Amino acid sequence: MFRSVVSRQQLEGFGFLVAFTLCIPIANWMLGNVGTVCPPQSPCLIPVAPGLMAPSGVLMIGLALVLRDLVQRRLGFVWAVVAILIGAGISWFISPPFLVIASVAAFTLSELADLAVYTPLQKRGLITAVVASSVVGLVIDSVVFLQLAFGSLDFLAGQIVGKGWMVLLAIPVIWLLRERDKRLEIVAA
Repeated sequence: MFRSVVSRQQLEGFGFLVAFTLCIPIANWMLGNVGTVCPPQSPCLIPVAPGLMAPSGVLMIGLALVLRDLVQRRLGFVWAVVAILIGAGISWFISPPFLVIASVAAFTLSELADLAVYTPLQKRGLITAVVASSVVGLVIDSVVFLQLAFGSLDFLAGQIVGKGWMVLLAIPVIWLLRERDKRLEIVAA
């Protein structure tokens, strides 16, 4: 009798992959539906710091940058690339027309940059790799998305701060995951 066994590492990896791929359509939905203010012909905005507003989707994109790293940690480099392609594909089919090109371009470029930074740094330390790669990814994502979607970098500071908050909030979770991996002797893929 043949029995397929999925390891805890793989199961967690596929959970991270699903969460990662859902971040983009949720972020795009938030842009038109969630915010403390939703001006006409503009994204819905949320406060990210005193006197600083950002399009509401920043929260999900900041989370996506961290989740992509976790997909790679659990499933490996190839699955991380597959996750980026799936996320871009979902965005292509779900996003409103004016967001499609901006979203797919920003998502793909920022996640590939995140991947390029995370991969060599992960051997030096998980938290360092996640933070450094996320910072690079969030800046690229912010510049590309805002310029292509809205033709303006007016919300750039807010985008960077908002995504930065999500990365910052993820650090304790990443630390706990790393410590649990050590305890359970789980080795990164």
